[in-house]
Amino acid sequence: HPSKPGGLNKMAERAMQCRLVAVLVACCLVSHISAFSPTLMTGIRPAVKASSLHAQTRPIALRTGARGLRATATDVINWDEVLAKPWSSVDTDFMYYSECKAGETWKYGEMRPYGNLEISPRAAVLNYGQGVFEGMKAQRTEDGKIVVFRPDKNARRVYYGCERLCMPPVPEDVFLKAIRETVMANAKWVPPCGKGSLYLRPLIVGSGPMLGLAPAPSYTFMIYVSPVGSYFKGNQLAPISLKIEEVFSRAAPGGSGGCKAVGNYAGSLLPQTVAKKQGFDNVLYVDAAEKKYLEEVGTSNIFLVKGNAIYTPPCKGGGDPQDTILEGVTRDSVIQVAKDLGYEMKEERVPAKMLWDADEAFTVGTAVVVSSIGKVTTTSGDSKEWTFEGGGGPVTKKIYETLTGIQVGKVEDKHNWVMYVEE
Repeated sequence: HPSKPGGLNKMAERAMQCRLVAVLVACCLVSHISAFSPTLMTGIRPAVKASSLHAQTRPIALRTGARGLRATATDVINWDEVLAKPWSSVDTDFMYYSECKAGETWKYGEMRPYGNLEISPRAAVLNYGQGVFEGMKAQRTEDGKIVVFRPDKNARRVYYGCERLCMPPVPEDVFLKAIRETVMANAKWVPPCGKGSLYLRPLIVGSGPMLGLAPAPSYTFMIYVSPVGSYFKGNQLAPISLKIEEVFSRAAPGGSGGCKAVGNYAGSLLPQTVAKKQGFDNVLYVDAAEKKYLEEVGTSNIFLVKGNAIYTPPCKGGGDPQDTILEGVTRDSVIQVAKDLGYEMKEERVPAKMLWDADEAFTVGTAVVVSSIGKVTTTSGDSKEWTFEGGGGPVTKKIYETLTGIQVGKVEDKHNWVMYVEE
């Protein structure tokens, strides 16, 4: 009591104790919710171990109702606004991060708030392009579940890509767990079924300093993500126009064209930029030696349709040094889908002149999925056009609908290609 000796001091002491308790409670609340709140500043979100983050999502999901994470993922974002932004330009909340020294084996890393990296100017990836990357997508099925399409194929491609560039190969189990946890940490950014997808970018680079031409002393494996819509303007099957590139080559036998090496793509920027200024959507490369056989488009593999037969350039796979095209995951899937649908699938060298006899032509890849070709043009100006109601030809449409149907659960997944993330 104030009238008692020392009463005011005791009251002040108790008030201070209450304030301290309140501060402690507030700190506990912030540390608990910061990993799930995109509205908090990045600076106050500490790195969260993927395993602990995964464990925390369970009670949080239960408290949001029966639909759990799926409810928050589709109800709080204006998807029309987000997907109208430039392709893959939307930053999300978390990224996977792991480090490994040369000669050691990759261990599972941690989930960090998405942000910039600190790296030495002498890093091997900056000086010599020692790095590989992947392109993948997470999507929602019709009942709201999150799935990733054939991630084991990407894991295999990463493995032999690392071997080709003298980097410690990432084990399949480490890769798949990292993919699963990264998608779960960013589950709110997976668009509703039919709206788009969450693009995943795994990246393994020589991050250690090495000014001399040699493998880096240490490496970094990271995965970041971004929600995306259609890669090209218009609807997914809107026909694209390609320039047949007869000056520049994408790859040559004995090189690294069969791996998804970061250095493979920088050289394609000039011909692609020139083609876009000329009104084309992309370029279609021919072989480096004879300049008469089709190879691939800058971002995808190519297929031609003639009658009941479908043609695509061959690929040995596994990082074979003679490969000049990428062992595409979508390419492999389309080949199998075509066979399942009763088409005669031909993997053989395809002369560029065959375009003029083809009934349809389309490209396939993770980013573009299946994209109808509406026109091809040579350097001399000769061109071939295809016009179909709705954009794509009948075979292109059937393959597109079957493939995307499998990916989102509308069509039976008879080859067990889909990995469910929320199991």
